[in-house]
Order: sequence, then C-alpha cells, then structure tokens
Amino acid sequence: MKKLLLTSAAVFAFAAPAFAADLPARTYTKAPAYTAPEAVYNWTGFYVGGHVGGAFGGSSLDGSDARFLGGVQGGFDYQFSTNWVIGAEAQYSWLTGGSNSGVLFPGSGTLVSSNSDQLGSVTGRLGYTWGPTLLYAKGGYAWRDNPNVSASIAGSPVAFTTDGNHRDGYTVGAGLEYMFAPQWSAKIEYQYYNFGNTAFTSGPADVVGSRFRDDEHTVKAGINYRFGWGGPVATRY
Repeated sequence: MKKLLLTSAAVFAFAAPAFAADLPARTYTKAPAYTAPEAVYNWTGFYVGGHVGGAFGGSSLDGSDARFLGGVQGGFDYQFSTNWVIGAEAQYSWLTGGSNSGVLFPGSGTLVSSNSDQLGSVTGRLGYTWGPTLLYAKGGYAWRDNPNVSASIAGSPVAFTTDGNHRDGYTVGAGLEYMFAPQWSAKIEYQYYNFGNTAFTSGPADVVGSRFRDDEHTVKAGINYRFGWGGPVATRY
C-alpha cells in the first residue's frame, strides 16, 4: 500500500506542471474610463429681469449721440426638438434725454427736433441652444411715448402740425443669452425700433412737407431670473 501511495504521488508531481501548462492564461478586465456627467440645460419656463444699455437715434431729428437706457423684461420660453427654443417677451425701457441736436433749416433758421423717453415692445423669440448658450432672433410690435417734437427760430417756439402721433411701430433684433446658474441667465442684444415717418403739415414754409424717419437702434445687456417651470438644470450620465 505504501508503495502504491508513493508511486501515485510521484506520478502527480510529474504530471502537475504539464497539466498546468495546458490551462489558458488568466485574463484581467480593465475598469472602464471615468466619464464626467453631462449637464442638461432646460430653457422652458417663465422669467423676469432687467437691462441697461444705450440708444442711438436713426432719425436726424433725434440726434446721433447715444442716450442711456434702463428697463425691465419678462417672458416665457419653450424648448423643443432638443436644441430649439421658442418664446415671447415683453420689454419696457426708459431713456435719458441726450443731446438731441435736431435739424436746422438754413433758409428760415428753423430748428426742428424730437425726443422720446420711453420704449416698449412685445415680441416673439426663436433661438438655437447648445449647452448653456442660446442664440436668438426676435421681432414684433413696438411702442413709444408720444414723441416730443419741437420747432423754434432763434430759440423762440413756432407753431406747426405733423401727421399722426407715430407711437406704434415694429421692432426686430437678435441676441446671445448664457445660463450661468440653474435659475439665472445673462444676455446681450441688439434691437431696432421703427415708427415710420413724421411729416410736417403746417409751420414755417421751408419746413412744411418735410418728412423724417422715426427709428431707434439699441444695445442692451441684461439678466433674467428663471422660474424653471420646465424643471431645473439636470445631470445626465
């Protein structure tokens, strides 16, 4: 029996290395690389905010120097088809007086000028978003306070009349908005306002029949607080 056991042990000792050589090599699984979570920005919801900037009169009646403006805005956005945003916005701005040099008629020495200190608009917005950035265009109805048109000769006011009040018009613009926090965004935009033309129907002879374009160019920087009706910024893994 002892001889049998010794013989079996010797056979196993010689056979073990050969058996081990026939076994497949051990494989190791590499851990997957870490992927940082991707933030998903949701623009859907209501917002309110404020803005400051400058206005530049396109009409020679308003002068060419910049005027300071400040105001408020509010609106609603809806994000659809992953990268597209549609919405509506109401905006109201107050303007300072500026220099308002006006137009001088050499024949009579009549100085004609105009000034508005309030602008408003109700517009639609369409934008394309990638991540926290939104590039948009806007357009719609524009309003201003009753323009203060004046005429004078050598500093003394003269009587005149114009056609209509030119308070209603249209506006178009474009801007870039950036969502820097889940409920906060900042923007910069250009907006053009057009209120048609003003024609003088009576007054000094060389003024009657004159027609002037009524428009404004504005550049604004603003900030919005978003109520996140569509949900806050999410994280996608």
